[in-house]
Amino acid sequence: MGSKAKKRVVLPTRPAPPTTEQILEDVRGAPAEDPVFTALAPEDSPGSSRRAENPEAQQEQLYQQSRAYVATNQRLRQAGDELRQRCEDLWQAGQELEQDVVQVKQVALSGASTTFSG
Repeated sequence: MGSKAKKRVVLPTRPAPPTTEQILEDVRGAPAEDPVFTALAPEDSPGSSRRAENPEAQQEQLYQQSRAYVATNQRLRQAGDELRQRCEDLWQAGQELEQDVVQVKQVALSGASTTFSG
């Protein structure tokens, strides 16, 4: 039986994240009906046109949207941290598994040699 050579997949390097200026330029260039701006917007209701005319209501709405954005951002950061930790855990488990495989092979080889020598 032939042994299989380990082939590691080499992933391309990640591109650098956009700068703040690039993000702002992208947001400023997006149309008002872009899903980024409309996804969390409340559904139009009969009183929504009156609220748009009221500056205090408009400020409150912007404040609530900002709070939702900050909360979502925090959840995303926590999820990213959790994913990094899980990735590290998986990497460590892979290392341990590789060590266990080496040990099993050594035991199998030493057991086979003692069986034939006796």
